Amino acid sequence: MTVLTGRQVRRRYLILHGLRWLPIGLLIPVLMLLLLERGLSLPEVGFVAAAQGLVVLALELPTGGLADALGRKPVMVAAGLVNLGSLLLFLTADSFVLFLLAFVLQGIFRALDSGPLESWYVDAALAADPDAPIERGLSAGGVVLGVCIGAGALLSGGLVALGPVGGVSALTLPVLVSVALEVVALTALLLLLVEVRPAAGVAALRGSLRAVPSAIGGALGLARRSRIVLALIAVELFWGFGMVTFETLLPVRLAEVLGDRDQAAALLGPTASAAWLASAGGAALIAYASRWLGVPLSAGLLRILQGATVVGMALLAGPIGIITAYLLCYAVHGAANPLHSGLLHRQVDGPYRNSVISLNSMVAQPSGALGGVLLTSLAAATTVSTAMLVGGVVLAVAAPLYLPAWWADRRAATPDGPDRSEPTTRPTDPGATVSKQIPEQPGPAAPAGPDQRHRPGVQASSGQPTPTEVRASGSGNPSRA
Repeated sequence: MTVLTGRQVRRRYLILHGLRWLPIGLLIPVLMLLLLERGLSLPEVGFVAAAQGLVVLALELPTGGLADALGRKPVMVAAGLVNLGSLLLFLTADSFVLFLLAFVLQGIFRALDSGPLESWYVDAALAADPDAPIERGLSAGGVVLGVCIGAGALLSGGLVALGPVGGVSALTLPVLVSVALEVVALTALLLLLVEVRPAAGVAALRGSLRAVPSAIGGALGLARRSRIVLALIAVELFWGFGMVTFETLLPVRLAEVLGDRDQAAALLGPTASAAWLASAGGAALIAYASRWLGVPLSAGLLRILQGATVVGMALLAGPIGIITAYLLCYAVHGAANPLHSGLLHRQVDGPYRNSVISLNSMVAQPSGALGGVLLTSLAAATTVSTAMLVGGVVLAVAAPLYLPAWWADRRAATPDGPDRSEPTTRPTDPGATVSKQIPEQPGPAAPAGPDQRHRPGVQASSGQPTPTEVRASGSGNPSRA
């Protein structure tokens, strides 16, 4: 078995993380247009995207438990193969049924891919060094995510400008390149990710599958017993609801100000790439800025700041001001993701890590759907600015939910020791706790030492990758990553 140093773990995590998001960056500018080019109507596009969301919601926790029970690497390989199948379908699909199947596969991929790479990084990093600064690695992951999605989007635009090539249409070229990059990503995953497995063969597989319900139950039990974990998961409810403002309403707001939808669409292309680069910049800077205030307080202040940027998008009168607020919103989004991830990871022991991460990303799905319905209805009944103001307030009111982690941080820094009201015994960092009340279940052995969270995530996630999905995993349009 190869034993990795902390530096090797971080380097491999960043390489695999970048290869995971680069193909998605290529899809962001073209996927919806490709569906329309192939003959789908807008209602059909909305239906297949909704089907994908329902699949993610249904499978998020079971696949998280599977990753904890069977191991991160097998689940990530399965996710990559499912994604490859979905991309191949996108290349050839020409009917509603085939596109529906492609989006169902995308939903399975996103559910499988939600969290295992981050969980592997934290487990491996803390096994190499129990005092490893995992938040720095997660912040670097946010930088890589933003750069790769931005670069992929720009490359996609260049490929469209070059096309068509032979019998391949201009909008299909980025999908073809995404297929090639997914093969590269799968190969790198097989070569670079090193994981300890307690046994091999059919008996081990059956034992791992039997452990899935226990892993899910452990995650739910920890959420019930730990007010810190419960509060952090609750943040996702507000976050998912409020993200509708800059994912869905921002293009409408910009078109309203410009008075021309085509002009707004043309402007949003490079703006989306710049937004992901801003997200990368925020993730890079927060690792240093959070040292002054501490991680919990910094995370809470970022919730308020992101709400303020959405208010700016709602109230500023010109396109320059709106786009500036949009870029600042993404910078804050990129900065907030690694802090939230790090706080959540430090509450969880290895055997249940991925299940808790999946639970965290799962709650954003229904709240995002609710926000989509309520805020768009409010925009239709009143104005887009009014709906964005409401969403901005919802984002900001999540800030107090970081107070339990801050209080634990304060108690850990006092001579009396850590907070004894939590179902935990040993902090791994100021304000960090590790659950010791959940019994170990049969399954793969966790790396020695304490453990670590998105998706920027996938995770989350719409037909293209959104900031919600980016923090959890996923693929699709920027604009959760």
